[in-house]
Amino acid sequence: MSNEIAKTPRPIDMLKSIVSAPSVQDQFKNALGEHKDAFVASLIDLYTGDKQLQTCDAKAIVMEALRAATMRLPLNKALGFAYIIVFNNSVRNPDGSFSKVPTPTFVPGYKGYIQLAMRTGQYRTINADFVYEGELRKVDKLKGEVAFDGEKKSDKIVGYFCYFELLNGFSKTLYVPIEEMAAYALRYSPSFKGKNKPTAEALVAAAQSGAVSSQVGWSGNFNDMGLKTVIRRLLSKYGYLSVEMQTAMAKDVEDAGNSRDETIAEHANSKTIIAETVEYEHVNTETGEITQGQAPAEQNADAAPNY
Repeated sequence: MSNEIAKTPRPIDMLKSIVSAPSVQDQFKNALGEHKDAFVASLIDLYTGDKQLQTCDAKAIVMEALRAATMRLPLNKALGFAYIIVFNNSVRNPDGSFSKVPTPTFVPGYKGYIQLAMRTGQYRTINADFVYEGELRKVDKLKGEVAFDGEKKSDKIVGYFCYFELLNGFSKTLYVPIEEMAAYALRYSPSFKGKNKPTAEALVAAAQSGAVSSQVGWSGNFNDMGLKTVIRRLLSKYGYLSVEMQTAMAKDVEDAGNSRDETIAEHANSKTIIAETVEYEHVNTETGEITQGQAPAEQNADAAPNY
């Protein structure tokens, strides 16, 4: 019996064996070039320090790591660009019963989305942050203007915003109140499925307290996920999307279910505020004169094509 136990490979040895396979090494090299070895080393460090990952199938972990590699997003938790989160997915057994299987899943962080956006070379600026009590001064529904220049009254977080401006002058702002963000998380995140699902009030209280745990995702750091969600929702609807960004959004199960049509419907039925300003240049092909002006929103709806 002791011999059988001795022959059973350790989980870390199985992972290293898979990663060192020539075919896998080639895939990492194609994605990362000379940075391949550093990425693989960070994957092994991540696996060694995460007991949840060690319960997963090693091949599945490597597949999710390759997703991050193809987007050139490091898996270092301290950096916050991308993570591999473990979900307990239900799998049907031959007898008809269900079992929980730990499943590793690549999830980009909010810094990862900003990184992917800036790589397109189409964004002049992009910013996302918390909105504290007192800072939201003005909301003009008619003009679509949102002003965050009010005086901060406390450290109480009341919402999240994202703003971007493209090189062609097209800009957008999205503001989401914290209560709506909590409802959104409960509706879409697989982290909150099951009997232990928290209330929206509990999530809001945790977010306003600034509580952070070792867990990744909504239950571990609600505020970071709030920032990621507001970035993702704004860019997915109005931003310039590279193929990498489209892939990241399509694979983001922690923020899944929010299609473009659903986003429009949610904006129409909620307090979410979207503001835009479009400053463009017009060139007279006969005289060469360049003039600037603000274009109507209808004419500039396609100013930020989703490539």
